Amino acid sequence: MIKVIQPGLFTTIQDGGRHGYRNIGIPSSGFMDQESAWAANKIVNNNKDESLFEITLTGPTLGFNGNYLISITGGDFNPLINEFPVDMYQPIKVELGDTLKLNNTKNGARCYLAISGGLNVKSIFGSKSFYNNISDSYYLKKGDKIKVSKKFKNKILKWDRLRFNINRSMKVFKGPEFDLLSTNSKNKLFKNEFTISTNNRMAYNLKENLNDEIKSIISSPVLPGSVQLTPSGKMIILHRDCQTTGGYSRILQLSISSLNHLSQIKSNEKIKFSLIN
Repeated sequence: MIKVIQPGLFTTIQDGGRHGYRNIGIPSSGFMDQESAWAANKIVNNNKDESLFEITLTGPTLGFNGNYLISITGGDFNPLINEFPVDMYQPIKVELGDTLKLNNTKNGARCYLAISGGLNVKSIFGSKSFYNNISDSYYLKKGDKIKVSKKFKNKILKWDRLRFNINRSMKVFKGPEFDLLSTNSKNKLFKNEFTISTNNRMAYNLKENLNDEIKSIISSPVLPGSVQLTPSGKMIILHRDCQTTGGYSRILQLSISSLNHLSQIKSNEKIKFSLIN
C-alpha cells in the first residue's frame, strides 16, 4: 500500500492508454510522455504499459507500508527518500515506513514513478488511466491509499545510460487542411518560434496568432498531436486527453516522439515546428 501524504499539484495514475473507443467519444488518455514512462517501467521489470504515477510540475509526498522496488524518470523533481536525495533512472529499494518526497521540477514538466508490479486500481474500458467522468478519480488527493499489484522480485535492472533531455523542436507532418493556408502563413509556421500558453492533458495553447482567413470545417476526427487553427488565429495542439472530433482546421500533426517532447515543455517556454518531408 502507498499512502498519499501530500498529493502535489496534479498527480494521476496512467498506463498505456484506453484504446479502441474513440468511435464512441472516449479519449485514449495514457502517459503524456511515453518514452519516460516506458523507461520507468523497464527499470523495475514491468510491462512497458503498466500503470504508474504521472506527476506534473510539483510532486507529491508518498508513504510506503511495505518493501518495494521503484524508479523515477522524466523531469528532475529533486526526489528525496527520508530527506536524502536519490538517483533518477535507477532502481531504488524502499522499505516499510519510508517516505518519498518529489519537489518542484528543476527541468521538464512531468516525471514518472513506477512501482514493480504496477498499481492495483480499477480498469475501465481496458485501462487504469485517470480521466474525468470515466475513472472514479481524476487526480490523487490527500489520504488516498493505492494498492500495489504484487511485491517485486529480487531481479534488479541497471538503466543508468538513459538521460533526460528537453527537445523544443516539434517534428510535424502536414495536416488535412494544411494546403488551405496562405503561403505567408506556411512560412510563418516554420520560421517563427511559438510560446506555450495555458496547457493541460487535453491541449496546449500557443500565445502567438497565425492570422489567416481559413474557415472552420465540418466536425472531423482529431488525434493527440493534431494542431488546430481557429478562425481567430489561435493555435491549439491536442494531447492525450483530447476530444475525438473537432471543427477547427487541422493544419499540422505532431510526430509520436514530438508529442512526448511537448509534454515536458512548460508555460512561457518556446517551441519551433519542423516539417517532416
